[in-house]
Amino acid sequence: MRKIISFMHMSLDGFVAGPNGELDWVNVDQEIFDCVGKRIGRGDTALYGRVTYEMMERYWPTAGDKPAATNHEIEHSKWYKNVHKVVLSKTMENAGLTHTTIVGENLSDRINGIKQQEGEEILLFGSPTATHALIQQGLIDGYWLFVNPIILGQGIPLFLNVKDRIQLKRLPVIRQFTCGVIELNFEVVRQ
Repeated sequence: MRKIISFMHMSLDGFVAGPNGELDWVNVDQEIFDCVGKRIGRGDTALYGRVTYEMMERYWPTAGDKPAATNHEIEHSKWYKNVHKVVLSKTMENAGLTHTTIVGENLSDRINGIKQQEGEEILLFGSPTATHALIQQGLIDGYWLFVNPIILGQGIPLFLNVKDRIQLKRLPVIRQFTCGVIELNFEVVRQ
């Protein structure tokens, strides 16, 4: 069975966005882009909430075509255009979307069906609302976290309304980047 891995930047105090969804505090540089690029390059499915998907759709399909595009923009744009995208949304329609599946109802059944399909791990990018819904359904199998050296004090937390304890096993990948961000990987321990 495929696993869903939640990929998030977060503050030291556990927030994944500011109170109004701000991400201006996130540290990203070429070193982080290279690390992320290696892992997602193997992936064939990306999972998003509607807001994150719409933000990605506005930028990534053509980002690599711009004359001043960086190597990261070129590579990520190619990946984004070809990867299968799953979007959690009760308001979007699937009509005319390329390589995209909309999941609006029967969340647990639909996501478990996707997890049963052949393929690599499913990466859940950002999308705090979608992440919260998947956590409540017990559908996330791991966390790939980039802890930024900042305390926000308020914002959108990674873990919200968690009903039961979630036992995690830390995976050996721990990396500190030059910009001060620390990469941590956890696997959900199923009983």
